[in-house]
Amino acid sequence: MALLAAACGDSGNGDGDQARDAEPTAGRWRTWVLAAPTDVAVPPPPADGSDQADAEEKELKEFVARRTPEIADIVGKWEGVGEPVSAPWMEMALEFVSARAKDPPISSRAYALVSVAAYDAMVAAWHYKYQYKRKAPAVVDYLSDPGPDPSYPSEHAAIAGAASKVLAYLFPERPALRLEEAADQAAESRVFAGANWRSDVVAGLDLGRAVADKVIAYAKADGAEQPCNKARPGGAPRYWTPPPGSVANPVQPCAGEWKTWALTSGNQFRPGPPPAFGSPEFLEQAREIVEVKNTLTPDQKRAATFWAGGEGTPLPAGVWNQVTLAYLRDRKPTEPQAERAMALANVAMSDAGVAAWDAKFTYWDPRPENGVRDANIDRNWEPFIDTPFFPSYISGHATYSGAISELLSWIFPESEADFRAKAQEASDARLWGGIHWRSDNTTGLAVGQQVGKAVIERAKTDGAPPPATKRR
Repeated sequence: MALLAAACGDSGNGDGDQARDAEPTAGRWRTWVLAAPTDVAVPPPPADGSDQADAEEKELKEFVARRTPEIADIVGKWEGVGEPVSAPWMEMALEFVSARAKDPPISSRAYALVSVAAYDAMVAAWHYKYQYKRKAPAVVDYLSDPGPDPSYPSEHAAIAGAASKVLAYLFPERPALRLEEAADQAAESRVFAGANWRSDVVAGLDLGRAVADKVIAYAKADGAEQPCNKARPGGAPRYWTPPPGSVANPVQPCAGEWKTWALTSGNQFRPGPPPAFGSPEFLEQAREIVEVKNTLTPDQKRAATFWAGGEGTPLPAGVWNQVTLAYLRDRKPTEPQAERAMALANVAMSDAGVAAWDAKFTYWDPRPENGVRDANIDRNWEPFIDTPFFPSYISGHATYSGAISELLSWIFPESEADFRAKAQEASDARLWGGIHWRSDNTTGLAVGQQVGKAVIERAKTDGAPPPATKRR
């Protein structure tokens, strides 16, 4: 909770009410899945003075007479003043992850795929905006600012088409038709707002859904859906086994082999091995974690609970998404810069998840609950929070936090100290919770920071002007 509170503070820039800037070069920025913004063709808009253009103008004028408070609410829901266009779709992803069984690498993969789809759709939309240079409607009062960039195709519709279709693929338990209808409503809201012509949103939806098809094809080939038969190298006490009283299988033992976004592979930053069970270093860590639990402060208990990331939560990558959204709402970058920041944040965390799981299932290190008991330090010892169902070394929370704090410190340099402090708190919270050894956390943070730096190096070549959060 402290992390979210810190994210929502006043930016102090004093320019929150200024109109946002145009972003004329965004259609040339480097994409993640599209080979180029022109991978998906968008036909030209109706010519000025054509029958179709006249019909669209008539439609807008008729809609003004049909506006109701309910329509204004729908416009506000999807317009999201001062936040990324993709924010409502990311909120859906957070909700969908929270309703599932705990699976950190699958969750961070999902967040990345949704964010990349939104970003690539945005870049493609901007390419065609500045190719066709169609002006936004100026025939009715606006319910939503159309913005300074050309109108065709609509970025709101493009992102809705892309994100909704990727979400339907990633979460098949959710009715795909409902998500498609939500995308249609998001697009339609721009016409009711007077901010886009009908053909703007039709072209945007078509573009976004075509981008989604390419992202889904990428997802089908990233390895996450392949059968996994990785075997544990040995038994207890040296190697991981489920917590006492459980027979659960480990979560995603092959996730370290999934395709990465900015890393060459999941093992690019693989650390050396942890202290082996029974070694002096291992026993020292085991005694430390017992002592830590015996002396937990109220603040440490609160932090351990906040960062627990169990079922019913959006998991560590989801919490950091909430933080990223809060900072973007506060700073109000241009729409392309906001989508770029979301994609970079989620790519960093997706790669961090793969890197952490590579180490986890290379070493199969036992969790403290098993290790403390098996080392005869305390045969009845239990952690403060529940032990997850995967190996200990390295900490996923620490790796996620190291990566995203590095990335966000680059995007929001004025808040670097806060991001690094919160990443350290997230890491320490796993020791306080009794589910990670100290070396899991220190090494996880370091690996995560390397991942974050790799994503930053990729970002420096994407053609966007730094800093990433160009102010309105």
